[in-house]
Amino acid sequence: MAGPEPGLRLRFQRRFLAARPLRSLPWPELEQNLRAAPDSSLLQDILHQTILHPLCVKYPPSTKYRRCFLTELIKKHESTAAEPLDELYDILGDILKEEESTQCYKNYLLPTGDCVTLSESTAIISGGTTGLVTWDAALHLAGWAGGNPEVFRARTVLELGSGIGFTGIAICKTCQPQTYIFSDCHPCVLRQLGENICLNGFQVTWGVQTEPQGQEVEAENCQTPKLIVAELDWGSVTEKQLVGVQADVVIAADVVYDPEIILALIGMLQKLSSSRADRKAPEVFIGFTIRNPDTYHLFQAELDKVGIRWQIIPAHINSNFLYDVQPNVTILQLFI
Repeated sequence: MAGPEPGLRLRFQRRFLAARPLRSLPWPELEQNLRAAPDSSLLQDILHQTILHPLCVKYPPSTKYRRCFLTELIKKHESTAAEPLDELYDILGDILKEEESTQCYKNYLLPTGDCVTLSESTAIISGGTTGLVTWDAALHLAGWAGGNPEVFRARTVLELGSGIGFTGIAICKTCQPQTYIFSDCHPCVLRQLGENICLNGFQVTWGVQTEPQGQEVEAENCQTPKLIVAELDWGSVTEKQLVGVQADVVIAADVVYDPEIILALIGMLQKLSSSRADRKAPEVFIGFTIRNPDTYHLFQAELDKVGIRWQIIPAHINSNFLYDVQPNVTILQLFI
């Protein structure tokens, strides 16, 4: 009898580790393969590539997510004539005994075989901010960056509104920037951001120098980027405070969600442009989830008012993190 479809195990592993919604899992394919398999080897394989994967054992996803995943897996198993697997019920029993936590881990596999592991909140709003979870635009922007590493390689990158760090950590692991500056303004977010950077094996430098950074190493030999975490408030930061940044590339994901912060963001970009010692404007890429078209169009209109040109970056076809590519996520390149 033919074995399970070769790609099925990998898709389950990637989708589970990336903690995507359960509806995106290939349940119809699984059921077909379970009906064709006379034993429980397929289920055991799936368990060891998901719930029992070393990453998930060390850095477990939320209790609720693992419980829902196993419940659905058991339902599919019981709908077939496949040999019973006691291990499924034993693991579910153990998870049901766990207390719900306000924190969980998410593990994202990268095309290189490496991964990004994040500790984040189980609630969308926590500590008075939405910055303690990973949003779709961050995944989208990281996926685009992975397909365009030359934009970041051996350059200084500044990320505005870094949140808990997914996009920046993924870029540091795949695109070899020389210096990567994470920034945010919420103390809880900055603390979690620093912890996540360390969790992924990097060292953190806190705060940006007040003088332009020197070129300490040859660009082509820059294999390990310097990671900096800085507190930046767009509304109050001055050009003088930004002199030490000297960014070649500026990125941001899901930062234009409220009309009230649009002018502050545009002002920040203008300060970054004028604070460069060589007066060369950085390349700017902003990732959006378009939840409210009016806010999105307002941002474009305000850019036009101050003479900042923009263009839409075509969506990449193959997404490493978004298994269901979101049609309402896009990237704008700005020319400041």
